[in-house]
Amino acid sequence: MASGKTLKLAVYELLQFTGLCATVLVIMERFARLISNVEGCDSTAYWLVVAVSVAYVTSATLLVWVPLKYQILKRRRLTDKITHWRPTALAYVILCTLPCFAILIASSQVQVNSGMRLDHFDELPVSLVMFSLICVDLVERIRPCRLLGQADSVDLNFDLPGPVLTHLEAVSSVSSQLPSDEAQQNGAPARQAEPGNKTVAPRRGHDVAGRSTPLSSRASSVAYLYSSSSSRHFSHPLGFLGRRDRRSEVFMDCFLFWFDTVEIVRVSGKPEVFYSPWVYPIFILAFLSTLRMVLAPHSPWLSSAGVALQDVPFFILRVALMAVFGLVTPILYLLKNALVSLAFFYFIFMTKMKLFKRRSMF
Repeated sequence: MASGKTLKLAVYELLQFTGLCATVLVIMERFARLISNVEGCDSTAYWLVVAVSVAYVTSATLLVWVPLKYQILKRRRLTDKITHWRPTALAYVILCTLPCFAILIASSQVQVNSGMRLDHFDELPVSLVMFSLICVDLVERIRPCRLLGQADSVDLNFDLPGPVLTHLEAVSSVSSQLPSDEAQQNGAPARQAEPGNKTVAPRRGHDVAGRSTPLSSRASSVAYLYSSSSSRHFSHPLGFLGRRDRRSEVFMDCFLFWFDTVEIVRVSGKPEVFYSPWVYPIFILAFLSTLRMVLAPHSPWLSSAGVALQDVPFFILRVALMAVFGLVTPILYLLKNALVSLAFFYFIFMTKMKLFKRRSMF
């Protein structure tokens, strides 16, 4: 009988491989029906496109997918050094997402050139492509976690490495035991620190003599602000409602990560947009935004990639689409792109300027 780890590995690999094959085959089959209708219900054109799709899936599986999976699963010494990006995600984006977006663009141009309006690929193709992409990303995110039992510390922090500030303790310091200048001038004896007492070390908002300023209570408030102890268990009868598990939260995080890309791709399903040249920038920018999946969730470049590959290009694209077609995309996503981009440039670059380094402001 197969072990639990082997069974989990088989399920993960089967899900990713199914997302790769099924998405391409379904999109190509719908494109084959479109070509057949354009050519006057020609069955030869239909089966030719289907044969090409089967040949492509077989070649991509045998030449790229299987060798890559062998290197990842068998030779862990080489893959363990890869921590900030994911080779499987890169292979999936190139082998599946890129061809599917190219087929959708080709479908638009085939109908425009033939002067026919048969299929604008509205719901099923777009939802299937994006759902398969989300599933592959979800498998990569949840792969380090256990599926049975409670999550351990690795499961809870697999994408948030590093210590977490929980509380501060007062410690004694050498400077607090030294006599102050005023005491030395008056001839008063230096006060020694008693063994049982603790004095607070000088920090921002304190001088050498230990005189406190209005900033003295800020450290303790910040410490409890970032404390995570309150999110574990409660003594209240409804305390089970406050329990958290990172394994369930990763599902929500994964879908939220892709909602903006899903919405911009769904804009192309509108007939007035699908049969226009605007289908090119929509799918090109959507594909560039999918490249963020290549980076690991804890990668330091993920935030910059999100702004450069998604928020700034999507903001410009949405403004142009609204100017040409009207409200074809929700204003909420436009505001999201604008606010995220402004917040990124402000906190990363503008706060380093001399004008914004003044601590007395706000």
